[in-house]
Amino acid sequence: MNLKRDVKPITYLKNRTAEVVEQVSEGRTMVITQNGEAKMVVMGIDEYDRMQAALALLKIIQLSESDVRKGRTVSQEKVFQRVESIIEDAKRKRKETDG
Repeated sequence: MNLKRDVKPITYLKNRTAEVVEQVSEGRTMVITQNGEAKMVVMGIDEYDRMQAALALLKIIQLSESDVRKGRTVSQEKVFQRVESIIEDAKRKRKETDG
């Protein structure tokens, strides 16, 4: 973000809404000010979606770290055993229904 270019007063948004929509659709993010204070951020939907996905990933990492600190983990060996068991159960059920 270029602060000189991307921080605009609310009157800019009011007077040039279509231009702002075009610019944020191309990847720009704008900060809109009112009475000299930053009041809102305008961004394109693609950028918003990427930000939300990144925040979701960070939340998963945070929860995972919490689980590790609390000792709520399973060894890799047990995980693979569980997965193999699930696969074998699915194969067995498929044979029962197919055969």
